[in-house]
Amino acid sequence: MTRPLAVFDIDGTLVDSRASIHRACCDAARDLGLAEPSYDRVRQIVGLTLDKALHVLEPGLTTAELADFVAAFQASFRAMYEAGHEEPLYPGVMDTLRRLKRDGWRLSLATGQNRRGVARNLARPEWSELFLSSHCAADGPGKPDPAMLFAAMSACGADAASTVMIGDTSHDILMARNAGVHPLGVGWGFHTHEEQAAAGAHHVAIDCPDLEAALDRFALTAIAA
Repeated sequence: MTRPLAVFDIDGTLVDSRASIHRACCDAARDLGLAEPSYDRVRQIVGLTLDKALHVLEPGLTTAELADFVAAFQASFRAMYEAGHEEPLYPGVMDTLRRLKRDGWRLSLATGQNRRGVARNLARPEWSELFLSSHCAADGPGKPDPAMLFAAMSACGADAASTVMIGDTSHDILMARNAGVHPLGVGWGFHTHEEQAAAGAHHVAIDCPDLEAALDRFALTAIAA
């Protein structure tokens, strides 16, 4: 029997990092003497690799200025964590992950975070046991390039027909489509239902039970195939 593979994004999908990412962008902008960006501008870039995301946010920066912007963003995040900050999981996330693992799903992560951010999240209770592999932009091209999904399928012994990508942005959906895997969106993160649907999401879940139902439907087709 085919064991399906569910590849999860982190920010905006499993972890509610909306406030901390916006704060880090604002802190970094102030350090460089730039205007603080609105949340609506920031939410559009989440999911991309950090240097690409901040370049989209401030396209007029020189290469050196962009490097300073990236460093200031990272410094803001370090300061938050050194002060004891931890982003919460979205409601129902752990129950969903446990249920999928119990039902025989293979689980993996594909995120725009760097390897340090991935390690921080894998230190959460149970996460290192839940996920078979993790993949981030530091490993190669970032979203929407399909490289992370190809790496996840290789690491977990899955093919495209048995793999589903779950994310909250159009970058996740486009990555899934570029890899030929099933794209599922969630409606509680950074991009809207309409933005994810326009990118080609087969379904955008309104909550974790809705996501589980969509995954159950996918599993039936994967097993039949």
